[in-house]
Amino acid sequence: LGMAAPAALQRSVVSPAGRHTASLIFLHGSGDTGQGARAWIKQILNQDMAFQHIKVIYPTAPARPYTPLKGAFSNVWFDRYKICNDVPEHIESIDSMCRGLTDLINDEVKNGIAKNRILIGGFSMGGGMAMHLAYRFHHDLAGVFSLSSFLNKDSAVYQALKRNESALPELFQCHGTADELVLYSWGEETNKMLKSLGVSASLHTFPNLSHELNRTEIEKLKSWIVEKLPVEAPKAN
Repeated sequence: LGMAAPAALQRSVVSPAGRHTASLIFLHGSGDTGQGARAWIKQILNQDMAFQHIKVIYPTAPARPYTPLKGAFSNVWFDRYKICNDVPEHIESIDSMCRGLTDLINDEVKNGIAKNRILIGGFSMGGGMAMHLAYRFHHDLAGVFSLSSFLNKDSAVYQALKRNESALPELFQCHGTADELVLYSWGEETNKMLKSLGVSASLHTFPNLSHELNRTEIEKLKSWIVEKLPVEAPKAN
């Protein structure tokens, strides 16, 4: 192709306490970093989101010009024409980041972690990115989570799922009813569309929660993570 491979994404990692048999990739919201997302969750829980057997990876999106900030550089997974659900997607930037994140998934696979032992998700734009990655390119992942996220009305994800025949990862979705940046109705519509296209999707509603995370939500997420990535029984020799 003559194109330079994207540089490996910087990442902040919480190692498992015991034997590493599964991985979780958490994608931050726009303008944040992997370290920032990890610190935010740590502050809410009073400790890292950590597991016995699951490695937690918080990658950082490379800085790029971001249209909603009048073209100022920001750590975003992709560009948007505006923060709204009825504009076209900036598919070029989404697809190039899908390649960078596929490299991250492949790194885990090279480390001996099966695809069905890898979960991906994130907050806000990170959750949108995760849905593109999983539902367009990686149907064999263990699951997807999206917190305060949405897909645009005519999303490439919906187009891909209309043509899909294979089994799909389950979606765990959370959204606050008081979210003024990503409206609850956008999250709800995304959930309905994905369900209608064959995704097994749950939507957990948080009354009075704005565009943020809270402890109840993260605890719920943690339970779901362990349900999707249970501890593996040691193999008999």
